[in-house]
Amino acid sequence: MPTKKYMTWAAAAFVAYYVIREPDRPARSVGSAAGGLASAAGSLSTFVSTLA
Repeated sequence: MPTKKYMTWAAAAFVAYYVIREPDRPARSVGSAAGGLASAAGSLSTFVSTLA
């Protein structure tokens, strides 16, 4: 099981390095994902309100 632990730490270090080195691209990705989730929530809300 130590391999899984090391891979998790390596992935976390890579993500931290990437965010520190290029903060604009990850920020846009997170913003895009948040926009998609908001759109999905709005669609679900419309669907549920139409049922009533």
